[in-house]
Amino acid sequence: MDIRKLDRTAVLETVRVLGQASARDWDRPTPCARWTLRELVAHMAGQHHGFAAAATGGGAYLAGWQPGELGDDPLPTYRAAAESVLHAFACPDVLSAEFALPEISATRRFPASLVIGFHFLDYVVHGWDVARALGVALELDEEAVRAAGAIAQRVPDDERRADSEALFRPTLPARPDGSALDLVLTSLGRSPGVVGHRVPLRAPRRDGPSAPPPPPPRSSPSPRPRSRAPSPRCVAGPRGCAV
Repeated sequence: MDIRKLDRTAVLETVRVLGQASARDWDRPTPCARWTLRELVAHMAGQHHGFAAAATGGGAYLAGWQPGELGDDPLPTYRAAAESVLHAFACPDVLSAEFALPEISATRRFPASLVIGFHFLDYVVHGWDVARALGVALELDEEAVRAAGAIAQRVPDDERRADSEALFRPTLPARPDGSALDLVLTSLGRSPGVVGHRVPLRAPRRDGPSAPPPPPPRSSPSPRPRSRAPSPRCVAGPRGCAV
């Protein structure tokens, strides 16, 4: 199993799904109950930059993992963040590196294959979050879904998941007629029936945005702006959604 290839598949699928968002979609609620689509995507972009920094020997400070400002057109900002992490993970020596993950531990470093697996699983799940918020389908191949399921089954399901800041919620009962992706979701506390904006699934948009955005459904603080990190460079040798 090439974890970098699987991760690339999941990340590019999030870019494809977000390409179907119109200007009026960014304030829609998502399965991440505390976040609108804009806030979720700001989190996803911030995490991409954090993982990219970790892959090139940085990433030790929490400030580098925080959501950034997406601007008036969030898609190009998110796409640039996705390209940043995919470039960092593609560096030849990255699999021999150890990564800092300050959201998990301030002192430990983690093997690259394990960390890229974390990232892969996170973007399978967040890809589903985005797709459900928009009412469109998430398209992942069988290999990617099986691999995500194998990683999800190794995530401890203990009392730590009951914490309000836990990365995942307690496991939910699997549906007898559920898909392999449904099993991934329920094992991490997601309910496959949740839809962010409560409308039927719609066909992918093929035109550009035209209508102005409606008022936001709820009041929430905007993500804090942060300085954009420089594009990661390949260097030789070794060196998270609360729902």
